[in-house]
Amino acid sequence: MVFKKAGVEITPLSRETLQDRVHRYITELILDGSIVPGETVTIQSLADAFGVSPMPVREALRRLTAANALTVVSGRSIGIPALSRARLTDLRNVRSAIEPIAAGWAAERIDADGLAVLRQHLDALESANAAGDVKAYLRANYTFHFAIYRAAGSENILKIIENLWLQISPYFNMLDDSGNYSTANEHHQAMFAALANRDAEAVQAAIRADIDAAFHILMNMLD
Repeated sequence: MVFKKAGVEITPLSRETLQDRVHRYITELILDGSIVPGETVTIQSLADAFGVSPMPVREALRRLTAANALTVVSGRSIGIPALSRARLTDLRNVRSAIEPIAAGWAAERIDADGLAVLRQHLDALESANAAGDVKAYLRANYTFHFAIYRAAGSENILKIIENLWLQISPYFNMLDDSGNYSTANEHHQAMFAALANRDAEAVQAAIRADIDAAFHILMNMLD
């Protein structure tokens, strides 16, 4: 059924399209640190926030649970899965293999406009860290890294990296008091400089250093 509003034809969203949009919304909440470890959310609260029925939310959560990004806590509540030493190590190893590949490709492809956008994200990272704004920092961290990975020009590797970040990025909330955000920004500066110089090896080294720094702090916390 198609109807007109203010002279514009509007086609109601199909159920599949609505489910995909809700899945994307929840994915973004996880990636930018809006859902933190230890916090639970309900299907109904998400449905109310998005202005949709519980059905597309339930389907999106099913997909994210299957991807190990979320877990059922109790009843209709979901949360971030517990992090074990084995799972953290596996994520570090896979990230260290995959993300530098994308960064290396980005060094070959990124243009002046891409570098300008990356500079803005880097400035946002510095400002958020200086202000002690964890939410803003995590959001900027996500947008900075994925601006690099999108510049690689591969949808396939981007999907792989997004799946990895869905599993690890919520735990970046735990790094606030460790000084890691300042250390990470040093790595981010190195990534930017390497990309500006088209230096694939240098940007790959900075990516690995960034991954390893967070890994060691989180591993110590698990101890």
